[in-house]
Amino acid sequence: MMRRPNQAPPMNGPRFNEWIQSPKVRVIDHEGENLGVMYTREAMAQAQELGLDLVEVSPNADPPVAKFLDVGKFKYEAQKKANLARKSQKTQEIKEIKMRPNIDDHDYDTKMKKVHEFIEEGDKVKVTLRFRGRELSHGQLGMAVLQRVAQDTTEIAKVEAYPRMEGRQMLMVLSPK
Repeated sequence: MMRRPNQAPPMNGPRFNEWIQSPKVRVIDHEGENLGVMYTREAMAQAQELGLDLVEVSPNADPPVAKFLDVGKFKYEAQKKANLARKSQKTQEIKEIKMRPNIDDHDYDTKMKKVHEFIEEGDKVKVTLRFRGRELSHGQLGMAVLQRVAQDTTEIAKVEAYPRMEGRQMLMVLSPK
């Protein structure tokens, strides 16, 4: 049996050839046909006759499932698949919209357009109402503005964190439905 020169055991990835620890494995050949359960040494000898490696694809099965594959090609394709999955996933961000308690209608409409835009993109929106000076004593005005925001976005968003005071500002978080 030929050994690979100066090759460390696989740390991240599937076990192959002499690093398969199970005495027996269920073998699948390079064409996808099930050859049945056989001794690991016997399966490795058959794989080497074909110029391939015996790669453990399902180590948790009883007995483990091993295939005749080229290890380098197998690892490369697995890495490509993982990169594609990572690239295609969308991370959800938290966008912030700042308002004042005595916001005018046109300004409110402009801010609401951005809120709708962010939610349609799949992001969460944190609506912040900042109070200055005597506005702080009129918290009900801020609560009315945030309730209006929640009411205007009921079709596309749900309130994740209800309005609450944090120092001089009132916060509310909306997330897509």
